[in-house]
Amino acid sequence: MVNVAVVGCGYWGPNLIRNFVSCPDTDLVWACDLDERRLEKVLSPYPVVRRTTDVKEVLSDDNVEAVAVATPVHTHFLIARACLESGKHVLVEKPLTASVAEGKELVSLSKEKDLQIMCDHTFCYTGAVRKIKEVIKTGILGEILYFDSVRINLGLFQQDVNVVWDLAPHDLSIVDFVVDKRPSHVSAHGVSHSGNNLENIAYISLGYNNSFIAHFHVNWLSPVKIRKTIVCGSEKMLVWDDLEPAEKVKIFDKGIEVKQGDREKKEQLLVSYRSGDMYAPRVSDREALSLVVKEFAQCVLENRLALTDGEAGLRVVRVLEAAQKSIKAGGATVPIDYS
Repeated sequence: MVNVAVVGCGYWGPNLIRNFVSCPDTDLVWACDLDERRLEKVLSPYPVVRRTTDVKEVLSDDNVEAVAVATPVHTHFLIARACLESGKHVLVEKPLTASVAEGKELVSLSKEKDLQIMCDHTFCYTGAVRKIKEVIKTGILGEILYFDSVRINLGLFQQDVNVVWDLAPHDLSIVDFVVDKRPSHVSAHGVSHSGNNLENIAYISLGYNNSFIAHFHVNWLSPVKIRKTIVCGSEKMLVWDDLEPAEKVKIFDKGIEVKQGDREKKEQLLVSYRSGDMYAPRVSDREALSLVVKEFAQCVLENRLALTDGEAGLRVVRVLEAAQKSIKAGGATVPIDYS
């Protein structure tokens, strides 16, 4: 078993604690949070777990092999770096860091120390997303033409990051996971309506070095909650509605067929439409976070890279940073630097 500590017991920390306790490959030995009352409340069902308000106490314990960091984004780098420097493997809540420079340093340090660093891209472990990846890999959709995602709701307005850094990491990690392509540039538009210069609505478009395109709409100011993704292929199309209680993933035998007449006459371009059957493949309903903590434990025990390792987390941060530059530049196209 891997002896684990959780740092940060706010919104996401209790979920990590619950799953580390139930995972057969982990033993939760510490929980850390600045708020003593929060610690008492969260750990009341787990009296044997040690608690502290000082992360240094966790890092000084040689029995702790791995640490899960579930703190505000701006603290990820310093805490994760301290963990690595103390010889601990690290699981970091999304996004990995608040900048590319910080992410590169963490990934480099983990390699130098021969330690595992993993990013908690939870959606990549859901039954729906794993099914989408499986469907794309079989080739039944044909050539993937576009990926379109809507992730909107009313709130929760964050105080330290905008809607892009809060919601877009989910969809950026998903497209990075299911599509075997890397974006070359990004264009984004965003607006703040709350007076704090933190955008609460944004539209992000990723360009690739081919005809594939990915687009994301993220919004904290919507009267309805929508979690819907369309993956369009040249042969079939896939729709994922995460709010559907059943049949979350549907595959449609729909598309177009283009017939070219006289190439010099655009009016002779003939487009016909195909509409066939729809079917919904079976999707596992196992809690994704249980698979996250299991993957974290196994990558530590087997000394291998995690499915969503530090490089995967860094790729998402690269896009986030470029998108933020684009927003501030009025939607200008910004190249994504992979150096």
